Amino acid sequence: MKLVLINHSDTIGGASVVTYRLLKALQAEGVDASMLVVHKATDDPAVITVAPHWRARIPFYAEAARIYAANGFDRGDLFKVSLGSDGLPLSRHPLVRQADAVLLAWINQGMLSLREIGRIASRKPVMWTMHDMWCITALCHHAGDCRRMSEPEGCRLCPFLHGRASEHDAAARVWREKQKLYGSADIDFVAVSTWLKDRCLDSRLMDSQHVSVIPNAFPVEDFYSAPSRDGKRVILMGAARLDDPVKGLPYAVEMLNKLKSTNAEAVFFGNMRDPRALDGLRFPYRYIGPVSDPAELRRLFSTAHAVISTSLYETLPGTLIEGMAAGAVPVSFDRGGQADIIRTHDDGRLIPFGDTDTMAAALDDVLATDHDRAALRHTVATRFSSRAVAAAYIDLIKSRL
Repeated sequence: MKLVLINHSDTIGGASVVTYRLLKALQAEGVDASMLVVHKATDDPAVITVAPHWRARIPFYAEAARIYAANGFDRGDLFKVSLGSDGLPLSRHPLVRQADAVLLAWINQGMLSLREIGRIASRKPVMWTMHDMWCITALCHHAGDCRRMSEPEGCRLCPFLHGRASEHDAAARVWREKQKLYGSADIDFVAVSTWLKDRCLDSRLMDSQHVSVIPNAFPVEDFYSAPSRDGKRVILMGAARLDDPVKGLPYAVEMLNKLKSTNAEAVFFGNMRDPRALDGLRFPYRYIGPVSDPAELRRLFSTAHAVISTSLYETLPGTLIEGMAAGAVPVSFDRGGQADIIRTHDDGRLIPFGDTDTMAAALDDVLATDHDRAALRHTVATRFSSRAVAAAYIDLIKSRL
């Protein structure tokens, strides 16, 4: 079986990391798998850059210019939407031509156009792993509270089009293009969480589509526990960009300021554009910046007693799974795929979105308790191990072949 995975990068961003992990998991199960990317950061020979840097930038800038114009020349929310209008001719790539099946992941920002996806799907079985909501909306990657996708007419009057929203805006046009693609192409969609599949049921685009739920693969065996030697309880929070509004950092600051525990500290990792984002935090904390070394990341998780998420929404938050793999208790708002991770009280704490009082009380309880770290690790191994996830994908691919 020859399989090619297509994703914007191999390690830059959450979708890239988990797609690369899936590549390695499939290879470990004997699949002849390779990966096509725009930005390559590893030295893995199975990862192939699809075009020179200058060539890949042409469709990227072309689509960005179209979004800028559709926004009324307002840069706000420029990268919160994608048009699928421009991309690279990957249907002609040798690895795509030779593959028995193609697995699409995050292919936006000028990597693949909707037209090119149609060309690939006309020749090969295609599985499309959804890491956000773009496949089920017209333009946006996260719809928030907007439910225009569930209306009979579909997306239009898009709130992300600053001052240019109308009945015939860019959202309405892309919606029609996706309807045409999904109506003619035989694509199997894969949601990484039950929450995301439920959002698919809300979208009129997905009325006749097949959607499976397969979680992201995590290298559970690489994580370990080595709690802090100074006896302090470590509360860990991390993201590619901590002060991205979606991550809800102000909620975390508000919640941590309500903690009663005196033997704990918060540790934050990830990029931050606003150096003052944590200035209001009175609870003891350390900000250590971005962590790119996998060994350092595993060491960091190994010291954590709890790992938190205050995101406005998440498809399947990897930091919670990685924390559990190291024996840390996840404490999170319940707004997304968190419910696939924290199913019972033994797995962690799920808090109603925005309720920082309840979250603080739950975290205080976790910090005051010595929990079974091995049991948390076993839970992750059962649900999210690389081998289990690879097996689910292999079954899906075989059903298509």
